[in-house]
Amino acid sequence: MAYSLRALSVAAALALALAGAPAAAGPVVLHAPTWAELSPADRQTLAPLADDWNNIEPERRQKWLGIAKRYPKMAPAEQQRLQQQMRAWATLTPAERQAAREQYKNMKKLPPDKRQNVTEKWQEYQQLPPEKKRELASPAPATSQQQPAKDPAAAPR
Repeated sequence: MAYSLRALSVAAALALALAGAPAAAGPVVLHAPTWAELSPADRQTLAPLADDWNNIEPERRQKWLGIAKRYPKMAPAEQQRLQQQMRAWATLTPAERQAAREQYKNMKKLPPDKRQNVTEKWQEYQQLPPEKKRELASPAPATSQQQPAKDPAAAPR
């Protein structure tokens, strides 16, 4: 009984404290600047995304802006790699982008040793000549060498 009374008084105190607190203003809305609102430096860095910028979700624009702010501190090789990745990203369809995001999430869930294995295999793939990549990317041809159906009447008795 003493425990129930104490729990009830704690709940009442909490309710009173919350009742006196100002109500939440609602969901937080991120400022997602339009392309025209970006600084010239940010526009230059994010140029591969220019055509799609105003259609990108606000959260994703904020992420890209964070990358643009770090861009000047990157080594030239990192900057070049980032520009290539942005150009590749800009050519993807929304479905391909979603698939890439899912694949990234799945990679993050892998144990470190398996993630390292996948990374190594990807690097090996990247070293392949373009014609070998195309060959691997194309669907396997259907084999017409299926076993013929056996005629039950021709089976030995």
